Amino acid sequence: MIDIDHRNVLLVSGSPRKNGNTDRLLREIERALGERGVATTFAALRDYSIHSCTGCEHCRVDETCTEFYDGMHLLYPLIEQAAGLVVGSPTYNYNITPEMKCFIDRFYPYFHFGKERPGPYSSRLAGAGRKLVTVGVCEQNEESEMRFTMPAMSDAFGAIGYEVVEELAVLGHFAKGSVQGDEDAYARAARAGATLADSLQR
Repeated sequence: MIDIDHRNVLLVSGSPRKNGNTDRLLREIERALGERGVATTFAALRDYSIHSCTGCEHCRVDETCTEFYDGMHLLYPLIEQAAGLVVGSPTYNYNITPEMKCFIDRFYPYFHFGKERPGPYSSRLAGAGRKLVTVGVCEQNEESEMRFTMPAMSDAFGAIGYEVVEELAVLGHFAKGSVQGDEDAYARAARAGATLADSLQR
């Protein structure tokens, strides 16, 4: 049985750039959550050594990754405890960063599969009221330039068992920290934090 704290949120940055635009938007969401009495943990994937999933499928039996003992094992307890998850990534070639993709793939141990392949599956994280906010940043001014960034996060975590309560796509930022002068982006980030806090109370 996974214990869950409905006043706890894990914020995960998939940006390799410290204090860049993705980090800053996540920190603004974190600030808004803190104002509403929600406990938060900020994790930057660049600070963790996480192997890519190799598809060994040992986790189908073990219910955790036993192929690697790495940074993901530091994150698994935080993932399980937090009812809220905020994930953010800059756009790399129309998609999320390798760090974020690796993080998502290593959620595979949370799935239950039947013997039939392909067949039905379920997630051990589902049905617990878990909520998700996704944050994507793109240099270009057209949302089409983000292409897969937002669905790569929202769809994947939706399948894992999270309800998407906010998707924050921020355009027109590349220079490190340029988003700090974007009042609209910061206001949207603050609203996303407030929406997440409210959804966790319901």
